[in-house]
Amino acid sequence: MTPQIIPQNYKTTLGLKDTEIAIKKLKDYFEKDLSEKLNLIRVSAPLFVERNSGINDDLNGVERPVAFDIKEDNSTEVEIIHSLAKWKRIALSTYGFNIGEGLYTDMNAIRRDEDLDNLHSIYVDQWDWEKIISKEDRKKDTLKSIVTSIYEVFKNTEKYIHSEYEDIKPILPENIHFITSQELENLYPYLTPKEREDAICKDKGAVFLMEIGGSLTSGKPHDGRSPDYDDWTLNGDILFHYPILDRSMELSSMGIRVDEDALLKQLKVRGLEKRKDLNFHQMLLQGKLPYTIGGGIGQSRICMFFLRKAHIGEVQSSFWGEEILSLCNENNIQLL
Repeated sequence: MTPQIIPQNYKTTLGLKDTEIAIKKLKDYFEKDLSEKLNLIRVSAPLFVERNSGINDDLNGVERPVAFDIKEDNSTEVEIIHSLAKWKRIALSTYGFNIGEGLYTDMNAIRRDEDLDNLHSIYVDQWDWEKIISKEDRKKDTLKSIVTSIYEVFKNTEKYIHSEYEDIKPILPENIHFITSQELENLYPYLTPKEREDAICKDKGAVFLMEIGGSLTSGKPHDGRSPDYDDWTLNGDILFHYPILDRSMELSSMGIRVDEDALLKQLKVRGLEKRKDLNFHQMLLQGKLPYTIGGGIGQSRICMFFLRKAHIGEVQSSFWGEEILSLCNENNIQLL
């Protein structure tokens, strides 16, 4: 079992029923504010895609997607999505969106290879969003501007939850701190990547950690990223310090997506140049897809953060082994 963090003398502010009510309020508020801030409309999205389409997100390249065949066409095998990073870009083109417009959707996935702990479940629920930008706007200023807008949504949501539940006090700082993964390594050269995130978040409260995927001067990347959606020089994670667990918490992963040059470069770095022949990659290389920025925002993660829960199982219904169930039960952690 992956080690679980058990806060000393933990007691949740909200019981099971009130938690479910609060989750609905929180999600409705956040979704509305996000769509207005970024000019997004909600669309429907697939739960699974064809295995050989190249559309599924392969995350770090080792996670196994859940796959099955179709009775009506047993020659076709489909995979439950890991995320919709590539699908959204195709959808923006298919639906006729223009520069400055975007979409968002409820993304539900199964990640069978997750190590289960306070923040990780095999069930993933997030808002996946994507917005068209011009080629000229593929730059850090654009990325930072969007991050600042999303951070405003987080701040507004925190104020809203406090107005509904006065015992839940605001803790986010006024502004989010920007830092690159190389700058972070330089700042904490003797810490592991996760320890660096914990340290910078404890210091700053809220951080956007940029440029994730490429190798640092240490010879290793800060963290794994698929080579065929985010541009590793124009991406990042939104991280908050979470005092309930005394650690950092990733709330969102996002970035400006690869153009033709970045795609070829990153596929070569990973030794995955054969992917160029897949449908998605051919569409991109032939100029049939728009330039975009997008990401995912964890729904259960934000509920956990804003409702001050110790375990993600307190805000979503998922599978937990007997050891985790017993440990949580013994420590007043009420899993849904």
